[in-house]
Amino acid sequence: MDLRKLKTLIDLVSESNVSELEITEAEGKVRIVKGGPAGVYAVPAPAVMQQAAPAVAAAPAPAAAAAPAAPEAPKGHTVKSPMVGTFYRASSPGAKAFVEIGSQVKEGETICIIEAMKILNEIEADKGGTVTQILCENGQAVEYGQPLFVIE
Repeated sequence: MDLRKLKTLIDLVSESNVSELEITEAEGKVRIVKGGPAGVYAVPAPAVMQQAAPAVAAAPAPAAAAAPAAPEAPKGHTVKSPMVGTFYRASSPGAKAFVEIGSQVKEGETICIIEAMKILNEIEADKGGTVTQILCENGQAVEYGQPLFVIE
């Protein structure tokens, strides 16, 4: 969801009598909850924001439900996203992907593009080797530090 749109929605909720708003779009869900004197919060929809009354404490969620089991770490060197944005495997729709599984890459070679704020940023391999895993789908939103590729 666009940051400007999110800020506008937060401002509208804080200025209105609405206490909670949930929006679902193709990119995902956002839930905006008015927190009384503390302010307005925007949280991803799967997360639940609990506001406690001054005299009542909110019960914490069970640890098992809050964090899924950690996936097994892939073998080899993991190339991670240096920014938040949208992951693209090719320079344009219909163009050949920069790398495929089994591709030999050299350090400094472009392996994907991450679009952030309408700017296309070429991401380079920080180590040479063979691409053994591609961990993101084309067009997927990625976070800072999210694993993108495994190179052995």
